[in-house]
Amino acid sequence: MPRKFIVGGNFKLNGSQSSLKTLVEGLNQGNLDSNVEIVVSPPFVYLDQVRKAVRKDVAVAGQNCYSKASGAYTGEVAAEMLKDIGIEWVILGHSERREIFKETDDEIGLKVAHALKAGLKVMACIGEKLEERENNKTTEVVVRQLAAIAKHVSDWTNVVIAYEPVWAIGTGKVATPDQAQEVHKDIRAWLKEKVSAEVAEATRIMYGGSVNGGNAATLAKEEDIDGFLVGGASLKPEFVTICNAKAKM
Repeated sequence: MPRKFIVGGNFKLNGSQSSLKTLVEGLNQGNLDSNVEIVVSPPFVYLDQVRKAVRKDVAVAGQNCYSKASGAYTGEVAAEMLKDIGIEWVILGHSERREIFKETDDEIGLKVAHALKAGLKVMACIGEKLEERENNKTTEVVVRQLAAIAKHVSDWTNVVIAYEPVWAIGTGKVATPDQAQEVHKDIRAWLKEKVSAEVAEATRIMYGGSVNGGNAATLAKEEDIDGFLVGGASLKPEFVTICNAKAKM
């Protein structure tokens, strides 16, 4: 079965009730490719607003969740809480969580396990820093991060991997199609060797890192790029263009 293209919009720490109302109206009026799965991820306090307002063929994701269902964890949000308000997806392991908030590979693995158990679909993020790429450690890093997630996953049906080279996030630098495809191919090969050929063939691998309306169609042509996790451009009208990138092929 061909893998369904998926595009996620990570709004990060951006937006207001007013600006997100405008953004959602743009999505609702957009001519979106029906063959693409689309997920948007506003900040926690706007999740319910966006979920209720956005068209039904666009899903909504949390940007994070904790590895416990409840308890004395001030400031955290549980996967069960996201499910309770109708959220289907969560982004876990984003490089900003790893770098700024010092989340470890093991912590992210536990979060993925708990989110899946709670019934959420997961975008699991992996990716290397610039110095790691320059030292030819890209594969070593992404495999280490992926292995920490994989050991907690028995059913990959609701997992999408998001490869996001840290040096390309929000910098305007983009991995070339060849660079991105090479890593995606390595990830799929690792899944085939360590998990199964079936999982490797079925699991979608998104690319993230300064994706925009100008480069999306070119990146989408690569064999192992199954979608995009979009940051800044998801807050702009060009997000519709990115969602339709596959249709231009």
